[in-house]
Amino acid sequence: MIAIAPYYLETQKESEVFQHAFKNKLPLLIKGPTGTGKSRFVAYMAHELDKALITISCHEETSSTDLIGRFIIKGAETVWQDGPLTTAVKEGALLYLDEVAEARPDVIVAIHSLTDHRRELFIDKLGLTIKAHEDFMLVASFNPGYQKGFKELKPSTRQRFLAISFEYPDAKKEIEILMNESGINKDDAKKLVAIGQKIRNLTELGLAETVSTRLLVDAAKLIESGLPKRLSVNVAVVQPLSDDADTIQALNDLAGLMI
Repeated sequence: MIAIAPYYLETQKESEVFQHAFKNKLPLLIKGPTGTGKSRFVAYMAHELDKALITISCHEETSSTDLIGRFIIKGAETVWQDGPLTTAVKEGALLYLDEVAEARPDVIVAIHSLTDHRRELFIDKLGLTIKAHEDFMLVASFNPGYQKGFKELKPSTRQRFLAISFEYPDAKKEIEILMNESGINKDDAKKLVAIGQKIRNLTELGLAETVSTRLLVDAAKLIESGLPKRLSVNVAVVQPLSDDADTIQALNDLAGLMI
């Protein structure tokens, strides 16, 4: 269980959707760019529902074996060790597959029977089928814009989930988030949010990712701790966005005019 409630600011009745998904035993897919609060939201809902949360950060090497479990050598014996998916299914935890599109295809195959009316997990190495606990819920997230066309979920997979989209919050809410997360004053929070919104609209720079709320929070924390404002924006916002010297210079020039 998550003992202390993570700070989270509601934007679109997403908490209500999550609660109804849990109540109706339906899997949920959270779509949105990086740094928009997807993982924070799941942690917040786990606290609200008073449920254990098991998070898997998926990558290209994440396999179904990593999730389901494997045989291991223990002393002179070979014993079975449950993976996080099996543990969640048995114990009724919330299982969060972060960036599920990054995982290997066999992961998607493994969760298929958990995302429909069956709600069961087949462990082929044991020849067992496990019915999911009443409180088990599968939540997944992915970034639709990342490496578009290469790391996408198939329509047949997407249609197994309810889905909600996360975007960057409006200026008023983003300012509130920065102030709550870092303790920064409202004037500086406004300036940071204005920088973020300006960069998000600079499509001509061809950035692979744009300014996330997470990066603005990082800059706010640095400013609040005493690091000079322009340096804070450079290391927390500009440098993570690009390695191109001209782009970095352009972003620093823009930020310098606004803070």
